[in-house]
Amino acid sequence: MTGPFSPSFSYRDAGVDVDEANRSIEEIRKAADSTRRPEVLGSVGGFGGLFALDASRYREPVLVSGTDGVGTKLQVAFMMGRHDTIGQDVVAMCVNDVLVQGAEPLFFLDYLAVGKLNPSQVGEIVRGVAAACRESGCALIGGETAEMPGFYRTGEYDIAGFCVGVAERERLLPRADIAPGDVLIGVASSGLHSNGFSLVRKICFDHKKMTAETIVPELGTPLGTELLKPTRLYPKLVLPLLSGISAIPAMSIISVKGMVHITGGGFYENIPRILPKGTAVRVDPKTWTIPPIFTLLQQWGNVTDAEMFRTFNMGIGLILVVSAGQASSLIAELRARGEDAREIGVVIAGDGAVYIEGVTR
Repeated sequence: MTGPFSPSFSYRDAGVDVDEANRSIEEIRKAADSTRRPEVLGSVGGFGGLFALDASRYREPVLVSGTDGVGTKLQVAFMMGRHDTIGQDVVAMCVNDVLVQGAEPLFFLDYLAVGKLNPSQVGEIVRGVAAACRESGCALIGGETAEMPGFYRTGEYDIAGFCVGVAERERLLPRADIAPGDVLIGVASSGLHSNGFSLVRKICFDHKKMTAETIVPELGTPLGTELLKPTRLYPKLVLPLLSGISAIPAMSIISVKGMVHITGGGFYENIPRILPKGTAVRVDPKTWTIPPIFTLLQQWGNVTDAEMFRTFNMGIGLILVVSAGQASSLIAELRARGEDAREIGVVIAGDGAVYIEGVTR
């Protein structure tokens, strides 16, 4: 009870506006409903998201889960006051990880923590999440928005995502028969994606004293616009391949042995995650054109080649591994889908290492 001279505090006085939160939830509900799949039960707002998996479609279904965030790329969004691409970033980081294990992304949840709830900002973020879910074929079935005054600065937030997919057990990737002679096919990234931004920010903003509005002639755009390019979503490109659906009439079924999502850790940390014992890979960076943003960052920061390939995707966001006899068919298939895919390396005998031609570690 409050005494006669005691102030009476409310949650709003502490910085949390429940009514504003409820208005935001209504916006989120609309965005989520636009991503519905037939398996979704109910709507956003319950204590948990409901998804009725049709197990009859599978002989031995395996659920594959993934979680990730956007990292310090968020600082660039804060600088720009632009939040429409961040939603795609958080979805892509999760669905691509699930995809490369051979799974179809089914549903997604997000966690958004803010200092002060701004329905317009939240709406911008969540609409980006929903659009990316629709593009990936997965449903946004729930999430959490937490208002944490005094913990985040005004206008700042953090976001994380959680994705669940499904695959036939016998079709899980990587396969155990990846072997010397198999070929690596590279698929382009859209730019930096969402990795290495602590180094990017140190080079661009601390060392070079640029701002997000700085026009970079080599890019033909403000620096911030380049840095905020959203992470590519690969499910629509790759899922037909895993299902044996070809864009080319009479094309034989292509058997993908493994896939790599090039995220934090670049080539050196991600490729070994799919290699069986007794194998390594050799990558030739001369087989693709490295986008200007990577070349500029290396020049501005005097970054070594090895550090670049350990930190960034260098223009390759996804790698598919196939037998040498199917490499040309896979490239033709991807190009028929509008993708400028190319052979970038080969599996060799070794101890799990990644050798990049012309680069010394």
